[in-house]
Amino acid sequence: MTPAATPAYRRLSVEERRSQLLTAALSLFAHRAPEDVSLDDVAEAAGVSRPLVYRYFPGGKQQLYEAALRSAAEELRQCFDEPREGPLLPRLSHALDRYLTFVDEHDTGFSALLQGGSVVETSRTTAIVDGVRRAAAEHIYSHLGVPAPGPRLRMTVRTWITAVEAASLIWLDEDKQPPVEELRDWLVEQFVAVLTVTAGRDPQTAAVVGALAGEG
Repeated sequence: MTPAATPAYRRLSVEERRSQLLTAALSLFAHRAPEDVSLDDVAEAAGVSRPLVYRYFPGGKQQLYEAALRSAAEELRQCFDEPREGPLLPRLSHALDRYLTFVDEHDTGFSALLQGGSVVETSRTTAIVDGVRRAAAEHIYSHLGVPAPGPRLRMTVRTWITAVEAASLIWLDEDKQPPVEELRDWLVEQFVAVLTVTAGRDPQTAAVVGALAGEG
């Protein structure tokens, strides 16, 4: 009887190994505050040795955390990148579905990321988070069909993005209540409400609200 062949060991490429380590780190940062995750934890989760983690991230946990944060930030950036087709509010609902799914799956890490105060927080990590907010705002301006938003519309959109973040943190603190679909619908309604308030002071925003009314 011929013995079964032993599967050949495949050495991971540099990019594959780096991706493996980032995936392991993200899974840990998703459910634990950054300061509570060690390189030993990452090595164990990835099934590798601590020296191997250092080989790919010689800057230690700070470098690994920033790399993981960039990866998570890229995922968040894509949340509002909805195809510019159909009525605005359903598009916004789909974007929020993706955003809130990310919040749900990265609860503790999301809280640590937005609330700050981490021992690994730096100006670079703050810039990464701010970049997500600015990218979300740019996507929303595009959804609104406004290539050159004025200061009042920009302030309204950026204030709403801050409100979405705050509501997400409160939702996590309230044991994810109300149901996520209700939270999503409320945030969409809030967006319309703040636009309507600004429309009373800003012709550009008034035109946006008028276009929304025409979709209905």
